[in-house]
Amino acid sequence: MANVADTKLYDILGVPPGASENELKKAYRKLAKEYHPDKNPNAGDKFKEISFAYEVLSNPEKRELYDRYGEQGLREGSGGGGGMDDIFSHIFGGGLFGFMGNQSRSRNGRRRGEDMMHPLKVSLEDLYNGKTTKLQLSKNVLCSACGGQGGKSGAVQKCSACRGRGVRIMIRQLAPGMVQQMQSVCSDCNGEGEVINEKDRCKKCEGKKVIKEVKILEVHVDKGMKHGQRITFTGEADQAPGVEPGDIVLLLQEKEHEVFQRDGNDLHMTYKIGLVEALCGFQFTFKHLDGRQIVVKYPPGKVIEPGCVRVVRGEGMPQYRNPFEKGDLYIKFDVQFPENNWINPEKLSELEDLLPSRPEVPNVIGDTEEVELQEFDSTRGSGGGQRREAYNDSSDEESSSHHGPGVQCAHQ
Repeated sequence: MANVADTKLYDILGVPPGASENELKKAYRKLAKEYHPDKNPNAGDKFKEISFAYEVLSNPEKRELYDRYGEQGLREGSGGGGGMDDIFSHIFGGGLFGFMGNQSRSRNGRRRGEDMMHPLKVSLEDLYNGKTTKLQLSKNVLCSACGGQGGKSGAVQKCSACRGRGVRIMIRQLAPGMVQQMQSVCSDCNGEGEVINEKDRCKKCEGKKVIKEVKILEVHVDKGMKHGQRITFTGEADQAPGVEPGDIVLLLQEKEHEVFQRDGNDLHMTYKIGLVEALCGFQFTFKHLDGRQIVVKYPPGKVIEPGCVRVVRGEGMPQYRNPFEKGDLYIKFDVQFPENNWINPEKLSELEDLLPSRPEVPNVIGDTEEVELQEFDSTRGSGGGQRREAYNDSSDEESSSHHGPGVQCAHQ
């Protein structure tokens, strides 16, 4: 007969503990038809639960382990292979296997500890040139005094209150024939499943089996690495008894640069030039990410339009693991025009003779009306009253002086 606390697999199939093979098979077929992914695409997890429960209970050896020792016996008897941990955690979530966190099994069958994630801020210069830096962090290591045992040999005993599970399972009767299974962390062992007498505890780690240690890691940021890329130190995460340490993972976070913006292996920048440079050619110098002074020349006679983009081949970011190959540098030009009245009116005619000729003004037949262009303030909106101000018409001034409130009303 199964333990009262370990009937979850029977509950999944909807059969009582001790059900016959025919009862199990009948229940499984009925549920499989209802929850099969072909008929119920959203019930994938439920179908896995049903299949797993039937696989265990229809196998005499597995069923005996489960009936006698519950979840722990099933886990130890299975060896944790074939993705069993994931199914256990899904079905018994919050139970014995739920308290193991996101641990997984390594290739040698040992439980694997969680990875430790740390952000690492780097500049665009670091990603362009490569960088080696040292990172100091604190982690748990096995106590050298007791070898990770927590005390002298034989001091560690299985917790009798929870039978080494780390959790206590309680049954509450809801109605005749209906019970609810509840579980909580064992208060006697704080969920560890083990207890150590005070006098037998290791003095160095105080029975905790691990101690804090400062670790210095040498981090190599290779040329061409990108924002969000990871640098992994295998097996350098927290240590714990019987657990293979996880990895320390550094997540690169690129800081914003004041000149360049990165797009893959390409770089982008904006450069301001004057009107004379846009029309008559120019030369300027900027400092690249590796400290080189780059001279950019543009010949006279080739015009730079406002907002146009020109490219410098091979001056972008180096490719990751192929640093001799680089992307391109794209330069967007912001042409600055001179201020109003920057030249004497007498000189304007001379300048106009040098510039391309104006288009001919078309002959207009019929009545015409002359208007005046004014400065536009975008913060004041574009209401109809403002549009009318662009017209130089004396009748508007006269009407507004006599009908001021009407103008205000139109704006409301």
